[in-house]
Amino acid sequence: MRRSVRILTVVATTGALAAGSAVAANSAPQHGGKGNEIRNVIYLLGDGMGRTHVTAARERYYGATGKLNMERLPNYGAVATYAVEKDSDQPALVTDSASSATAWSTGVKTYNAAISVDAYEKKRATLMEQAHQAGFATGNVSTAEITDATPAAQFSHALLRGCQGPVYSDASCLPKKADGTFEDKPADQTLITPIAEQIARNGTADVILGGGLARFEPDDQKALQAQGYQVLGSFGDPALPAQTAATQKVATKADLANVRRGKVVGLFSRGNLTVEQAKAKLPADAPQQQEPTLAEMTKKSISLLDGRSKKGFLLQIEGAQIDKRSHANDAAQTLGEIKAFDDAVKAAVDFAKKDGHTLVVVTADHECAGFNIIEKGTFTNAEAAAPPANTDAGNPANNSTPSRSSSANVKDPARSTGIVNGAGANDPKNFGPATFRTPDDPADVQDGSPEASLWLSYLSGNHTGADVPIYAYGPGGKRFAVSQNNVELYGKMYRSLFGTAPRND
Repeated sequence: MRRSVRILTVVATTGALAAGSAVAANSAPQHGGKGNEIRNVIYLLGDGMGRTHVTAARERYYGATGKLNMERLPNYGAVATYAVEKDSDQPALVTDSASSATAWSTGVKTYNAAISVDAYEKKRATLMEQAHQAGFATGNVSTAEITDATPAAQFSHALLRGCQGPVYSDASCLPKKADGTFEDKPADQTLITPIAEQIARNGTADVILGGGLARFEPDDQKALQAQGYQVLGSFGDPALPAQTAATQKVATKADLANVRRGKVVGLFSRGNLTVEQAKAKLPADAPQQQEPTLAEMTKKSISLLDGRSKKGFLLQIEGAQIDKRSHANDAAQTLGEIKAFDDAVKAAVDFAKKDGHTLVVVTADHECAGFNIIEKGTFTNAEAAAPPANTDAGNPANNSTPSRSSSANVKDPARSTGIVNGAGANDPKNFGPATFRTPDDPADVQDGSPEASLWLSYLSGNHTGADVPIYAYGPGGKRFAVSQNNVELYGKMYRSLFGTAPRND
């Protein structure tokens, strides 16, 4: 038996969205915006990438007066990212990737962990489904598992983001009620169909590149190939279902380089793709060295989509590891992943400059971990012997002057033995900042030294509710140069492709 619960619902076909699918209040017109100046939209998402992430990466790689590629784009704004509580319109001030991705994919706020359903568990059509239905070419690229929240929200629907596959389970796919028991299974069985199974059968994205091979099984490859996809690597030997993991073969960047045209699925790792900094330290013959970079996947996906449809294309690209390394409070790898993402931005913008009819949007789903740039030679409150207290007993908002004098503002040696990538790196109690040289530092300054000018710390290991930056290039880019809510991104990209406002906008 392929899965403990076998559920098959086709969300979209190559001709039109199937009956009973997500076409509802935000359905697509049957053709793209005729005469529209914009033919293509490339949406790049740095998962977890807040304003400080961008600043820190700029200073790390280009110095105080330099700029990342994304910062060179002419239009700049901000995005509010909050979600809502389940079964209500009550704001949840800190979002996760699933609810945020649902917001820009569908134009609807939802609860954390939901994939392209609203707060009341109603399926909502996604921009990629609508573009596909209308005849645009479509692509979805990520350095995470392709079934993970951000890519999943463009071409699947699930009550819980953990319902990725390969097997179904109530714990992964059904929300719990207040009493701790699972909700009843919904009438729309798509919503509890493993995301991998949906992706392999709905044909929503023409180009699918990323990780997550372990989420798929041999019958998924068969379903994809029946729709005309070229599947790189192998999802396993269908004659040996009990040995699927052993018979699977990840795709390689050489496989990808050999693709010239058509629909393609390339999964280059059984899980998430390897962090670039870690990959650089591996031997040249290590299997991970056969994973393409995000920039390489971006270039190839654009080349495969450009010209595939006379109407144009929609492409989503995620740099997922910025978030995952921020959760781990690993400043060095976080910075490296921002740089890798920014290289993908350059690849997209280079194409847009030549094409003249491509809108490039660069943003984030949320900020992760409260990334901070602190003054050189200082320390965080977490390292302090006497952190500032809330001295206003009648006001828990801490709006008073902290009762800490400069003489009391000292580091507690029991809580910090120095910078985390320097002498104190091996102390499990260490709250110290990580330090990095920048191009502005003298040549002999090293990462991890007190002399390095970039001092970075984290507030937590989880998401924050801070607004995130947004950058845009190309026709229609000025629409994004404002302070906006994440649900507005859906409407703006919809207008860019179709030339009209969506029904729920």
